[in-house]
Amino acid sequence: MTSNPFWHNIFRNQADKQTLSYFLSQVPIFNKLTRRELAYLEKLVHIRNFEADEMIFSAGDVGSGMYIIRSGQVQIFSLDTDGLEQELALLEPGDFFGEVALTASRPRSASARATTATSLVGLFRSDILEATHRHPAPTAKILFGLNRVLADRLLHCSEQLVMLQRSSNISQGRPHE
Repeated sequence: MTSNPFWHNIFRNQADKQTLSYFLSQVPIFNKLTRRELAYLEKLVHIRNFEADEMIFSAGDVGSGMYIIRSGQVQIFSLDTDGLEQELALLEPGDFFGEVALTASRPRSASARATTATSLVGLFRSDILEATHRHPAPTAKILFGLNRVLADRLLHCSEQLVMLQRSSNISQGRPHE
């Protein structure tokens, strides 16, 4: 019996969507990578599993890499002056966080905690640094993707800051400053 290629492709596409390579291709930082480059990226990343309420990192920890949520949920939060948690974001599968640590070894500005059983894909600075020597072309594409995302986020923050300044000026009776 010969297989029907129409049905075969439907099932194969579903299986492809379950692969780590496909998952990574959906992340904005990596969405310009070729299949071959994604296969290389798969070798660089690390899978980390966390239980509900388990800390991923704390504010002040030196960042070593970024995380992409494959399954589960992650809360990003900081502590106010009274030591109370202030939620900054609640992230879902496909979201990523900690990406600044890929290029800068600095203290984390917020804490991250799994709110449910969570599987993360980690990409660490040490792996990127080594990859720049071994495979510079795909690593450059990864870093350009990172730069693109960081630039978009910076632009968004700048626009929000302008809106807040305008709102503040209007509430103080200075609409055109």
